[in-house]
Amino acid sequence: MNASEIQQLLSAAITDADHIAVEGDGGKFNVTVVHSSFETMRPVAKQQFIYGPLQAHISSGAIHAVSMRTLTPEEWRKMKLFG
Repeated sequence: MNASEIQQLLSAAITDADHIAVEGDGGKFNVTVVHSSFETMRPVAKQQFIYGPLQAHISSGAIHAVSMRTLTPEEWRKMKLFG
């Protein structure tokens, strides 16, 4: 799998995300998702939200590692402003 394929999977599953970005290769990927529902989710629920659409590929070994950044729209706005 490549980053583009993972981004397509996430975009198809999380249609109302404000932003989805995927980087990486060789089975190791960094995922950033901005979604308003993260405001009320605990960290484990956020991870499950992202892992859900990827689970079959994780189980098959096509994806070995996923590092994720789950941000609310406000957190994303601040990150873009302040780095």
